Amino acid sequence: MFFLMCYLFVNLACAVQTLLRTPNWRPRFKFYHWALSFIGMSLCLALMFISSWYYALVAMMIAGCIYKYIEYRGAEKEWGDGIRGLSLNAARYALIRLEEAPPHTKNWRPQLLVLMNLDSEQSVKHARLLSLTTQMKAGKGLTIIGSVLEGAYLVKKQEAKRSEQNIKAAMATEKTKGFCHVVVSSNLRDGFSHLIQSAGLGGMKHNSVLMAWPSLWKQAEDPVSWRNFIEVVRETTAAHQALLVAKNIDAFPKNQERFSGGTIDVWWIVHDGGLLMLLPFLLRQHKVWRKCKMRIFTVAQMDDNSIQMKKDLQMFLYHLRLDAEVEVVEMHDSDISAFTYEKTLVMEQRSQMLKQMQLSRNEREREAQLIHDRNTASHSALVAKANAAPDRVHMTWTKEKLISEKTRNREANVGVRDLFNMKPNQSNVRRMHTAVKLNEVVVNKSQEAHLVLLNMPGPPKNREGDENYMEFLEVLMEGLNRVLLVRGGGREVITIYS
Repeated sequence: MFFLMCYLFVNLACAVQTLLRTPNWRPRFKFYHWALSFIGMSLCLALMFISSWYYALVAMMIAGCIYKYIEYRGAEKEWGDGIRGLSLNAARYALIRLEEAPPHTKNWRPQLLVLMNLDSEQSVKHARLLSLTTQMKAGKGLTIIGSVLEGAYLVKKQEAKRSEQNIKAAMATEKTKGFCHVVVSSNLRDGFSHLIQSAGLGGMKHNSVLMAWPSLWKQAEDPVSWRNFIEVVRETTAAHQALLVAKNIDAFPKNQERFSGGTIDVWWIVHDGGLLMLLPFLLRQHKVWRKCKMRIFTVAQMDDNSIQMKKDLQMFLYHLRLDAEVEVVEMHDSDISAFTYEKTLVMEQRSQMLKQMQLSRNEREREAQLIHDRNTASHSALVAKANAAPDRVHMTWTKEKLISEKTRNREANVGVRDLFNMKPNQSNVRRMHTAVKLNEVVVNKSQEAHLVLLNMPGPPKNREGDENYMEFLEVLMEGLNRVLLVRGGGREVITIYS
């Protein structure tokens, strides 16, 4: 049996090497063809089972165990690995197929590029960022851990290799499955830009970026760190990639921890593709967050129909098959003049339209998704139109801004504008009325939550307002322990279709 099996594998190896067109496979027999090896392999296999089928099975099992043992021990071998060649060929074929068409919303999942900071000894600075990645991904999809070393590659190449080894060791400790990529660049800003643009290969490219909030940005004498952060926000937006920013990342749970209760609170200020709702669902698939309940808060004005809004949002979550508690928080117009749930389905209009049409349940679901997609497209058009306007620093709490805001709201009859139109006031950001009032409401409702997810507004076009933008985000998250700021990539990532 083992004699026949030896010749079986020899013929199999020759056939595989020929089919893969391995450059170093150069047989001397000029009339050789892979079909000859395949015929020899088939004859050996047939003779094994003709002689004794049960001994043939036992011999194959023993051969498999020997192969796995050698693979496990990592023994050095002088011969090539045909299985690795097959894997490379299959991976190339799959990457080409993935690039043929963009993924459908139903198949969308966060493919993460994690921007990791290293200390002076090239060790991972925030290991909990890897824990959060593991809890969010559960080993599914693409994960790329990227970092940047400042300097010249010829000088820093050994440090880059050591950094990769340290990151891979941290990934193994946190059970993060993915790839590691360290870039050496003349400055950190260009290095992160290169990672955002070029990480991944073909269809296996990231669609989301995860990073830690620069908590010590106020104490830093050099503003480069927080300016690099804002540039990352700008470049992910330009690349139509989602951005996740974790505040107090060192306070996030390890993979070994378990929450016995508590909540994950989502403050749904703006519908930004549905990522804000998808993330809690993904986190709850992991053992750490499995027993946490999901709560969704949305903000409305005092004159809005809050009861109807709550019912329609509950119906929308039912269609999405998401189990969550819904709460509509009412605030005075003066408190949220630059803040609203704007376009969080345009719920009342959708509800009235569906009632008038008197559609069946399946038709209602399809019509709801259609209206939802149309609203997203109109929102993207408004954003593109706003981006075409001349660059300037927008003041938030000025008399002129307030008057123009109220006038536009009365004419449009859609309430007040959303967070993405809000820019920090340069004179006194700490007392910005809207940010402080909303933060008070969020802290009052979600201070005891294990995790709070918030919409992340875009940075100002004019870079003179960058520091005020950082201060604005600081005010928005003040008093909360674990916060995940979420900025969508401009496409739908969740659907009602099963």
